[in-house]
Amino acid sequence: MRLSLRFVVPLLAILAAIAYAVLPLVDGLALRWFVRDLNVRSQLIANALEQPLTESLARDSRKHTTAYLTRIITDERLYALALCLRDGSSVVATNTFPESIRCDDLERFDLPLQRLIDTPQGLLHVAVEPLKRDGLQIGDLVLVHDMSFVQRRSEETRRYLYAFFVALGLVISLITVVIAQLSWRGWVQGTRALLRGEGLVRPSERGALPELRMIERDLRELMRDLRTEYRSRDPAQTDWSPDTLRDILRRDLRGEDIIAVSNREPYIHVRKNDEIEVLRPASGLVTALEPIMRACSGTWIAHGSGDADREVVDTNDRVAVPPEHAAYRIRRIWLTADEEQGYYFGFANEGLWPLCHIAHVRPAFRAGDWRAYVEVNQRFAQAVIDESRDASPIVLVQDYHCALVPRMIREQLPDATIITFWHIPWPNPESFAICPWRAELLDGLLGSSILGFHTRFHCNNFVDTVDRLLEARVDRETLDVTYGGLCTAVKRYPISIEWPPPPETTRKTVEACRSDIRRRYRLPAAQKVGIGVDRLDYTKGILERFMAVERLLELHPEWIGKFSLIQIAAPSRSSIREYQSFEVEVRALASRINARFAPGGVPPIVLRIAHHGPAEVYEHYRGADLCFVSSLHDGMNLVAKEFIACRDDDQGVLILSQFTGAARELPEALIVNPYDNEQCAAALHLALTMPPKEQQLRMRLMRGLVQQFNVFRWAGRMLLDAAGMRSRVYLGDKPGLPPKRAVPRARV
Repeated sequence: MRLSLRFVVPLLAILAAIAYAVLPLVDGLALRWFVRDLNVRSQLIANALEQPLTESLARDSRKHTTAYLTRIITDERLYALALCLRDGSSVVATNTFPESIRCDDLERFDLPLQRLIDTPQGLLHVAVEPLKRDGLQIGDLVLVHDMSFVQRRSEETRRYLYAFFVALGLVISLITVVIAQLSWRGWVQGTRALLRGEGLVRPSERGALPELRMIERDLRELMRDLRTEYRSRDPAQTDWSPDTLRDILRRDLRGEDIIAVSNREPYIHVRKNDEIEVLRPASGLVTALEPIMRACSGTWIAHGSGDADREVVDTNDRVAVPPEHAAYRIRRIWLTADEEQGYYFGFANEGLWPLCHIAHVRPAFRAGDWRAYVEVNQRFAQAVIDESRDASPIVLVQDYHCALVPRMIREQLPDATIITFWHIPWPNPESFAICPWRAELLDGLLGSSILGFHTRFHCNNFVDTVDRLLEARVDRETLDVTYGGLCTAVKRYPISIEWPPPPETTRKTVEACRSDIRRRYRLPAAQKVGIGVDRLDYTKGILERFMAVERLLELHPEWIGKFSLIQIAAPSRSSIREYQSFEVEVRALASRINARFAPGGVPPIVLRIAHHGPAEVYEHYRGADLCFVSSLHDGMNLVAKEFIACRDDDQGVLILSQFTGAARELPEALIVNPYDNEQCAAALHLALTMPPKEQQLRMRLMRGLVQQFNVFRWAGRMLLDAAGMRSRVYLGDKPGLPPKRAVPRARV
């Protein structure tokens, strides 16, 4: 009973304090209501009196008017009336009219709460309404209401509230005392049962205690909810942002840091004019992954390719980035010139790149390049092991440069959760079979817990390749591949970009971008401008894009001198012979088209082969009338999504190759076959003549998709799937880990 009273007394004190605080608020609110009602009532009375008063004044009968006003104030609430004439000739008022109200000082009653005055007769409400005759105001009618009824009603309300809080306190106190007594008896019985050795959750001889059974049931439900909480997230109803990713890491993955592995680094340190400058490389991988690392922190393992990279790292080859606000760190791997030549330029970009892209360039496979590829992949894997803080890290392996890394990590860290994402297309089994080390590459990738591709088509190609070339168990329904005792989930994760785009990229207005771009390239102010942004690569369809412009000018000569395509081409892999030849072809074709259609005039092709920072690229996006993406074969192509994201004016047209992954997500773009010259020229003409309303409709639909399916959703889905795998490991079903009965690994 003492414990109950110790709870009840403070509760009653709290209720009294609440009542003390609430009552003034109720009084103030009631006063405002009454003032509003009296304002409305005064206006109604003034409207009713307008005609009789004007007629009485017309007869110049002051005595008759005063008597008429006196009869009206017999109303219970109407205290006094007065008529102040504009000509100042007279004032007609009842004998109850307060002396403190003067006709020359009526402006002070304009605001509702200023209409209350305190007099010896009590609180009064004053309203001033205009009196008109033939549409002209001849005076003001002053209406004074007695507010004593408000005070009476407030006192009644206060008494009712006091009674309510007292009754509420008594009811809560009674319930509290009853529950406290029952709970105390239950705990006493439970303690006695424990002392008798019967346990808390084991039923005693007289049966299980109901209170303890309820506690046991609640604990079991809580544990079950914690294990399955990740399943309750509906991606369609989640606002995907950096905070969402951090929440997934904290709640679903117990705060694990992320380790990312890629050949390309997100920031390159180069020496320029005796100073170290930081560059952002032109890469779709960097565009997508860098915001994820900023959101999740952790470590990004990459090849240090800048000539000043060694000067900024610490003794463990680490550097914090971004430079302006460090959010994660880069662990750099150093390669010799021979290693880079064999691993990167040789096997990765002369072998795997043309093998996976149907771009009519023959792959080149050399045994020396393969040995370098294996050695460098081993070095990346060792760096992951060195950077891991425990035996079960979450590792994001990126792209075709690191195909062997997942298996190498798995052999050293069998409990790791390895998510590998293949950013380029995956070819059909017949094409992939060209590679002499096809089995080793597949074995390396199947060391992953999850293997992701942009499209379902690429997932199917990979599963078909495994089914054709390895002895593995393939589940066609779920696309799970069991090989070497490990289950790898093959999944579709269409990559995207950061949303909203960084503020610095859209700070400059669209109109300013339009005028600055045309002034920079010496184009007329009214010139229609298209934009192409790519690495200088034969898979990007740059030659096909130029030929489409040429065909447009042939079919529609009215665009000669009125349309220009600005092509930004970042130099890439310039030491490879095919890329050197391709650059020569691009320059020659641009020169030929310009010489044909603009000898000394406005060029139809403006070619800029140079690195451009994100701010410059977005300025071109915002200043252009259309963006032309003509890739011959592309996993996704983020240029299309960048162009959409930066067009907050809902204008601009996207022409998109059907051979990009983005074409499957953006049907509102003008989808073309880049090999069809006539179709591409027709699409250019359609884009240049498209009405603003249609541009707005298409752009809004595409912006909505990019906003919803942004890069944080791309990463979040992979992390949630990883959390699901780790939870199943906890429950005993262990996909991603070797089962007790291992399946023998095939040798091809």
